[in-house]
Amino acid sequence: MKASWKRVMPVSAAAVLLSAGLAQGQSMDKLVAGAKSEGQLTVIALPHDWCGYGAVIDAFKAKYGLKINELNPDAGSGDEVEAIKANKGNKGPQAPDVIDVGLSFGPTAKKDGLLQPFKVSTWSTIPASAKDPDGYWYGDYYGVLAFEVNADIVKKSPADWPDLLGPAYKNAVALAGDPRTSNQAIQAVFAAGLSEAKGNVAKAGEDGLKFFSELNKKGNFVPVIGKAASLAQGATPIVIRWDYNALADRDTLKGNPKVDVVVPKTGVVAGVYVQGISAYAPHPNAAKLWMEYLYSDAGQIGWLKGYCHPIRFQDLVKNKKVPADILAKLPPAASYEKALFPTLEQQSASSAVITKQWDTVVGANVK
Repeated sequence: MKASWKRVMPVSAAAVLLSAGLAQGQSMDKLVAGAKSEGQLTVIALPHDWCGYGAVIDAFKAKYGLKINELNPDAGSGDEVEAIKANKGNKGPQAPDVIDVGLSFGPTAKKDGLLQPFKVSTWSTIPASAKDPDGYWYGDYYGVLAFEVNADIVKKSPADWPDLLGPAYKNAVALAGDPRTSNQAIQAVFAAGLSEAKGNVAKAGEDGLKFFSELNKKGNFVPVIGKAASLAQGATPIVIRWDYNALADRDTLKGNPKVDVVVPKTGVVAGVYVQGISAYAPHPNAAKLWMEYLYSDAGQIGWLKGYCHPIRFQDLVKNKKVPADILAKLPPAASYEKALFPTLEQQSASSAVITKQWDTVVGANVK
């Protein structure tokens, strides 16, 4: 359990005004000049093979000539927040300027006074449900739960959640985690329930458990944590997981076996990560310039090349900004139009139901 942290003193009124961002009139030229005078940006927890971050980092460096100090690429969201706390009085290389964390960490970091507000110039195109209204944190990219299918074994891929209950998928369907502890697996149960409940979020947790109970009784559910290896071996021919993981597996396996990635017709649930700038950022202008790049068309498309749907995806598609060759590698854009972005409250409520009742309702020990 993370140590508690006292709320820090708020930043000055002048700093808040400066942090308001380009959406409120700050000049891009001044921001670039300020970032170049600082000379570098410190990031944390950005593996180069995650969401295309390697290419995104290289493009930013090439565009602005700034050095990027990369801390602990394999850190988790909690580690990122702790790094801000541990270095609040430190302007050295161990103090992160920016963080990229799971949705729930944004509001808590704001509450603890660890973030400063900044609204990028594309602020209006970020969905309201995926950003703090005051600009302390904002969604960056998301994935949706999809069916990853070994098409060499499964001759007809399922198109929607109810299909998984059919006799053709006996001993075939697995989750990518234990639904008693794994967020990805919990969200998969929630998504199935959302489909069963015809979009009623309040019933999705309970209906998801009922769905997996039936899946288990029919002998279609495999109580093994599904991975690329188990998919390829045929132990788990269908794995329910985030689409960007499934699409990356498709590349890794290189057609052996052939992998089909299907976004279900109903019960499309998105999982969001968020960006924020440290309240103690040693390089605040570089941090803001980084955000401007990430939320530009180029930055968003950089994430999309890594199969993570950028938060501005629908806006980019509407304005025909996504290259055709990238779209061709993804499930149809229309598949994502009905995606539900659960609120923190909705996630908490459904997670409590699923984790506590999985054993009694479904009774499958996933491991």
